[in-house]
Amino acid sequence: MVKRFGDHTSVGGLGDSFYEYLLKAWLMSDKTDHEARKMYDDAIEAIEKHLIKKSRGGLTFIGEWKNGHLEKKMGHLACFAGGMFALGADGSRMDKAGHYLELGAEIARTCHESYDRTALKLGPESFKFDGAVEAVAVRQAEKYYILRPEVIETYWYLWRFTHDPRYRQWGWEAALAIEKYCRVSGGFSGVKDVYSSTPTHDDVQQSFFLAETLK
Repeated sequence: MVKRFGDHTSVGGLGDSFYEYLLKAWLMSDKTDHEARKMYDDAIEAIEKHLIKKSRGGLTFIGEWKNGHLEKKMGHLACFAGGMFALGADGSRMDKAGHYLELGAEIARTCHESYDRTALKLGPESFKFDGAVEAVAVRQAEKYYILRPEVIETYWYLWRFTHDPRYRQWGWEAALAIEKYCRVSGGFSGVKDVYSSTPTHDDVQQSFFLAETLK
């Protein structure tokens, strides 16, 4: 089961919350909502089968199905899935908890690379895996950062489940970058190009910044 919108199938925009809420409905029911858990398990099996690929450079990413083919592009929004896989590992089918925890770690690494390969150490809205280009935005319209929480959320989940210090370090790197490049006199602003060493602010502090990114 993969959420579809016409000819577009994505774990990112328009679809991300659907998968997350299936898992959390099961958790909030004290693990008694077996229908929600079944729907979640069906969904992640389909995601892994149809959308998850490994790049030439060894980075695991979640692509998008468009017009009958897989587009080798991953959105910042889809980076929440690393944390979701880790959170849902316990209780997974066929005793695959270790597999899904590792898959979450691989997604976290890929999303960290999308941050690390920019001038600002902040991730673009989406990034490609096309030949020599990996985890990098290629279109100007995809190079912005609007204070999104998904990558940092995944770091947090991976830290809680593994206590690997790399996730605390990666989160701190992002916090420092946000403080350095996004803080303005009235709060925090998104930036228009994370590959520019002299970024231009978009003068918008998104509501989810306080509710999710900082949390």
